[in-house]
Amino acid sequence: MHIETVGQGPALVLIHGWALHGGVFAPLVQRLSDRFTFHLVDLPGHGYSRDATMPLALDAVVDEVAARTPPAVWLGWSLGGLFALKAAAMQPQVRGLAIIAATPRFVRGEGWPDAVEASVFAQFGTELQQDFRGTLERFLALDTLGSEHGRAELRSLRDALVARGEPAPRALQEGLRLLERSDLRHLLPGLGMPSLWIAGDRDRLVPSAGMRMAAELARGEFVGIARGAHAPFIGHADFVAEKLAGFVEGLDA
Repeated sequence: MHIETVGQGPALVLIHGWALHGGVFAPLVQRLSDRFTFHLVDLPGHGYSRDATMPLALDAVVDEVAARTPPAVWLGWSLGGLFALKAAAMQPQVRGLAIIAATPRFVRGEGWPDAVEASVFAQFGTELQQDFRGTLERFLALDTLGSEHGRAELRSLRDALVARGEPAPRALQEGLRLLERSDLRHLLPGLGMPSLWIAGDRDRLVPSAGMRMAAELARGEFVGIARGAHAPFIGHADFVAEKLAGFVEGLDA
């Protein structure tokens, strides 16, 4: 599994979302690499880890990343939020948790109304088999839908998608199953560490109300971004970088 290290200062492990790779975090790296050391993970089947044989499974990936990175704040975006949350609950070297556009459960269910229907991810899985590239394009468009900077965000995600080669179809199907079936809500009350939850109020995949609920269960800090969508670290990079830096530096203080 490919992990790129860049910058100087306190360590952050960053884990990307479905179909992308660690390079998608370039806006944060550009703004903060003089203050923090970034460990940018390419999940199995994605980016430079496209040919990795490891399955896209929470425990296996978390153990591998933890073994190869120092004590750090872990940040997860979208699908990556599941890995970051799992690490925060299981790995003592995680110093703090930052979540962008992710919750412990992505699908709607009993006691968890602010999420999408499970059929959304099932449909993407079916469409991938019929129109691989078209399905990825539609998913990226959904990522940016509603953002005040939607066009710029979509261009950035399109560029990132092909920058390290297409993701492996196997890994994409595994990722959709994780999004559809994972439920880590039971981990929130016992986290025992500071957490930061950043949500776009126009996110069509992860409603901000669900993120607010998760933050309350974890006794963490919730930050909403007006007119932000599913990739606010691109369209609202300055704001997200400022909040992230304040959170990490506050841990040391």
